[in-house]
Amino acid sequence: MSQKQAEEAIVMNYSEMEVEGKEPEGAQNDTSVKGSIRRLFWHGGSVYDAWFSCASNQVAQVLLTLPYSFSQLGMVSGVLFQVFYGLMGSWTAYLISVLYVEYRTRKEKENVSFKNHVIQWFEVLDGLLGPFWKVLGLAFNCTFLLCGSVIQLIGCASNIYYINDHLDKRTWTYIFGACCATTVFIPSFHNYRLWSFLGLGMTTYTAWYLTIASLVHGQIEDVKHSAPTKMVLYFTGATNILYTFGGHAVTVEIMHAMWKPKKFKAIYLLATLYVFTLTLPSAISVYWAYGDTLLDHANALSLLPKTGFRDLAVVLMLIHQFITFGFACTPLYFVWEKVIGMHDTKSIVKRALARLPVVIPIWFLAIIFPFFGPINSAVGALLVSFTVYIIPAMAYILTYRTAFARKNAVEKPPFFLPSWTAVYLVNIFVVLWVLIVGFGFGGWASVTNFVRQVDSFGLFAKCYQCPPRAVNSHLAPPPPSRKT
Repeated sequence: MSQKQAEEAIVMNYSEMEVEGKEPEGAQNDTSVKGSIRRLFWHGGSVYDAWFSCASNQVAQVLLTLPYSFSQLGMVSGVLFQVFYGLMGSWTAYLISVLYVEYRTRKEKENVSFKNHVIQWFEVLDGLLGPFWKVLGLAFNCTFLLCGSVIQLIGCASNIYYINDHLDKRTWTYIFGACCATTVFIPSFHNYRLWSFLGLGMTTYTAWYLTIASLVHGQIEDVKHSAPTKMVLYFTGATNILYTFGGHAVTVEIMHAMWKPKKFKAIYLLATLYVFTLTLPSAISVYWAYGDTLLDHANALSLLPKTGFRDLAVVLMLIHQFITFGFACTPLYFVWEKVIGMHDTKSIVKRALARLPVVIPIWFLAIIFPFFGPINSAVGALLVSFTVYIIPAMAYILTYRTAFARKNAVEKPPFFLPSWTAVYLVNIFVVLWVLIVGFGFGGWASVTNFVRQVDSFGLFAKCYQCPPRAVNSHLAPPPPSRKT
């Protein structure tokens, strides 16, 4: 095949990808009230849906732990790491999107149809690089998403306790585990249109509540900002931020839900820029107000005065964590469906019943390791570092390692890095930085800190970091006094 014929084939299949990805004609032509409601709330596949999904999924309960990270890193390092890892995460999300388009185009040239099949990251790796990379991607991605789901359950129990402490956090984990299990009824990322929109609104309220409440409260008496003081704490905080901007483990599933996947390229960056408006002001303000006190309060809500505004923030974060649980679990549901041969089943009820076994280990792990905050850093160092930083960068390098692959690439290097050499240098930097700083130093620090939590509170801790119960236990402990 000549170069011109190859290029024409690529263009043709790229166009076919868009045709196949369009909203079904039946859904477009359904003018009934029911059809309108379904399109408005249920069938999402536009660029805006993808943006809301990325932004909503990127910042959830981790928003409440970023002030804790600032108390470990210090103000300057906290801000720099957020910007640095945010941009790095946007770059690797871009790489994942390029590899998805490359894989899908190649498969469609072979007349492979994905009409009743959701493409996942491990399948992209398998199609482009072979079975070893498939196993590697599957192991890291599934383990990360499993732990991400666990973290959402822990966050639910940690948050609700600040409204109602009549039940301990472990009991709340039982309750919210049952609630989150209902996500088995949401078929795919197409159907998160309403939830993504609401979820982002909820985190936006919470972030600005944290910011305004901290500024209004002012600094506590004798506030200290001594970080960084210990290397263990410093790298623990850094890996929590690495985890914060590593939410693109579901990038492929979100792209596959789009009507025009090729338009995804800049979406994650735009979502990250919006997330900066939430994470930076809130973390800076809370750390400014409470300083080193945050070292013993991984959840920022635990320090703020009990008001109606705070209770509303707690409730909204609970709902958002339910949504994020679904985001993290849905790819796991897909994998499990493919294993047991239920992925192409049209019955929502049958698929939901088949998915239930996925929720049980998540529920169990959330009860064993209820360490809100430290677990984020451990997951960031050991799993996120490979899942969404090292593996995508290495996969891109290996996919386009030959001159033929580069010449026939569906997506050429971006305009701001016009040469393949520049792209390769950036990818090599990402791999080395995350391997040494994220996985190496971060892994050592976060695991050390995690082990300390286990030694202090034990496994199956009934109420992690709960204040001593007073006579009027239903009242929240008074916040630290303001500096006069």
